[in-house]
Amino acid sequence: MKKTFLPLAGVLTAALMMTTACSGSSDKSTGTSATKAAEKVELTYWTWAPNMDKVVEGWNTAHPDIHVTVNKQDGGDPAVTKLLTAIKAGSGAPDVMQAEYQKIPTLVSANALADISKEAGGLKAKFPDSAWNAVTLGSAALYGVPQDSGPMMFYYRTDVFQKLGIQEPKTWDDYAADARKIHAANAKQYLGTFSANDPGWFAGLSQQAGASWWGINGDTWSVAINDANTQKVANYWGGLVQEGVIDNKPMYTPEWNAALNDGTQVGWVSSVWGPGVLEGSAKNTKGKWKAALMPQWDAASPANGNWGGSATSVTSQSKHKAEAAQFIAWLNTDPAGIQALVTQANVYPASVDSSAALTSPPSFLSDQTDFYSIAAESAKITKPFTYGPNVNVAYSSYNDAFGKAAQSKKAADFPAALATMQQTTLSDMKNTGFKVSG
Repeated sequence: MKKTFLPLAGVLTAALMMTTACSGSSDKSTGTSATKAAEKVELTYWTWAPNMDKVVEGWNTAHPDIHVTVNKQDGGDPAVTKLLTAIKAGSGAPDVMQAEYQKIPTLVSANALADISKEAGGLKAKFPDSAWNAVTLGSAALYGVPQDSGPMMFYYRTDVFQKLGIQEPKTWDDYAADARKIHAANAKQYLGTFSANDPGWFAGLSQQAGASWWGINGDTWSVAINDANTQKVANYWGGLVQEGVIDNKPMYTPEWNAALNDGTQVGWVSSVWGPGVLEGSAKNTKGKWKAALMPQWDAASPANGNWGGSATSVTSQSKHKAEAAQFIAWLNTDPAGIQALVTQANVYPASVDSSAALTSPPSFLSDQTDFYSIAAESAKITKPFTYGPNVNVAYSSYNDAFGKAAQSKKAADFPAALATMQQTTLSDMKNTGFKVSG
């Protein structure tokens, strides 16, 4: 039997019915609303961000009538699985949940998140369009407030570039040319690697090129992983791998970490959070790296993609939807909340009003005083991208199909891997009961 999922319209209606039924605000004759207003509201918050309990202390001190308790969770899939289990059981979910952008469609389809458009819809102007699209799914509903974003950035070894007399790449053609010069000068050095273990990285590259792998129109989904924009990205990297001027090894392995530290990896297409990784993996090279805007497909029309980022959402089981929405609005838009996110949780806020909190560059790039100006520009030009309800299936298919392509080092295998991802993702959506066009 196929599993049936609520279409977005149904999810929205169900979420509104649930939160209205639980709010206790409609019984005017009994004075319930006035009674509740006088009571101290207790909220629970599931998050994996570091030191979030310290961040929340600021809220609790300033809002004694709405107390938030942080429950630290494992990030990513474990947190989603735990929430979905609670939703299915009918109890046990928190009031507030940190949710990765790519997981929001899955949670919405499972009726796990409440629509807070009436409570927080006025915050749109405080976030880049790409972040706002991630929490609305392109609809009028609002399934969370953006918390942090991961605009992609390029990191490179300035000493290597200076030695070879090359400039930081402004375009992807420049990047390819730089990669060739670096590898020709030293056969052990690479400007980067194609990582078949990081589908979020490749999704961000595709986003920069103008792709959006899923789309939603009413209750009908579309899948466009194999579109022309993503094919352009796959062909580009497949060509560099076949040529041998970049590496084909996965990121985040002991071998990759060592390559960053010993100077055989001298560039990294990464994200705003990259300095923290470099500090841990390439500590011997501190002072030799610089961050730059991503290379562009069209320098006259700069664009970017995201690698990472999350929102703060109100769950459909919360009995205090209004208070929860008030808390997450403070957390992600109030100057005090943003300051705490930066200094205590070490996240890059999604809010466009975060410059006052970002006064010093990351310690690994302490000499690059314009780091956060570059990061802000990177976020500003990031294109919208819609994730689908079975992103886990697409990502798993990426790991398998592109893993084989990277190992073969054949350029033709890269766009072929996209076709595999497209078919796998589309078939899964149809088989699990989604209405899909095409």
